[in-house]
Amino acid sequence: MSPQHGVAEDRALIVTRDFVGSRAETGDVTSRLSAESRAGLRQFSLERMTGYGVDYADAVELRARVVEGQDWCSAATELADVCLRRVNGASDAAGTPTRIAYLRRASALLRMSQMMMLSDTPERRAIFARAGVLYAQAAELSDDRERVTIETGRDPLVGWLVPAVGTAVGSAVVIGGVEGWGMDFDSVGEALAERGVDALLLDGPGQGETRFTHKHYLTAQWRDAYERAVDFLDGRSPGRPIGFIGNSMGGSFAMAVAGRDPRIRACVDNGGIHAPWLVPPTMGTFFSKMVAACGTEDADRAVEVWKTVTPIADGPNAGYPLLVVQGGEDPMISMDLAQILLQGAPTDDKQMVVFSDGNHCVYNHKNDRDALIADWTRARLCGLPSPEIAN
Repeated sequence: MSPQHGVAEDRALIVTRDFVGSRAETGDVTSRLSAESRAGLRQFSLERMTGYGVDYADAVELRARVVEGQDWCSAATELADVCLRRVNGASDAAGTPTRIAYLRRASALLRMSQMMMLSDTPERRAIFARAGVLYAQAAELSDDRERVTIETGRDPLVGWLVPAVGTAVGSAVVIGGVEGWGMDFDSVGEALAERGVDALLLDGPGQGETRFTHKHYLTAQWRDAYERAVDFLDGRSPGRPIGFIGNSMGGSFAMAVAGRDPRIRACVDNGGIHAPWLVPPTMGTFFSKMVAACGTEDADRAVEVWKTVTPIADGPNAGYPLLVVQGGEDPMISMDLAQILLQGAPTDDKQMVVFSDGNHCVYNHKNDRDALIADWTRARLCGLPSPEIAN
């Protein structure tokens, strides 16, 4: 065998997948980036991106490409396209798990690609719609969840129902907040389903497909929409106990709903605040996204809508079981704010679990967080006391 022939054979045996790879994110490096890129790197840590379903390797590569100068949206979109090429290249015989995995990765990357957009442009709507289509294709292959549309008397709500594994003991609504929405918190829904709880991953008013596809924004009538979501679960299984789990600002909505609806037998707040309208305009893009959720550019009008979100108000279901999950290092919701929420909640059946180094929504302990929420919710829906929580 000639040396040249041997080298050719070796090359045929070796396939290299090229990546930018992890990059140092020093102040000197990031200072040369655009304001949007700096904000994206600051707001969406590796833990937060993986918490929204982005694969760890994709999150590392996305950040590296942004550090190298690529804009946030195109970097995430190109990585989604890479995943889709792998979907198309999966073998028919044994490629279903591969296709499911890469479809979900592509969907998560597309959802991440629009995170820095502050207005509902046609481009943003198209990106999110495509993410939903890919998620639906994965769901069709996995046959473990289904897309549902809930009529509200005005514009509909969109969600994903993850049915319980085995015999269901309860149902639960799961919502996100100002930025992360239904599909982004599917790990919580999956943890509930594995424990016998039907999980409705819902895009509420001003969120996700409900907003981008149906233009159902957050208005002062938001309670009516969430009541229809509870009706949906109650109609599927009359009398079955229902939980309501809210992440980030969604925790504030969850508590506000739970206090008024006697069908809610367990409520989890993971990162909410006692008075959402107190978020100041100095919060920059976050405040801008709160305004956009209301379908307006008028900040004063949006604040009036947010004033209707009253998580610590009394109501006919006062006394509902409440779990507050808090990150000890949460840069958005301090321990002081979390304690105000806990103390003001209109129930004596309440408990707060703090992850000492936890970030906002405790993305950096996602598996432990999901297990805690799902175990606690199942126990309370079954009429049992709160499970013992080890340090």
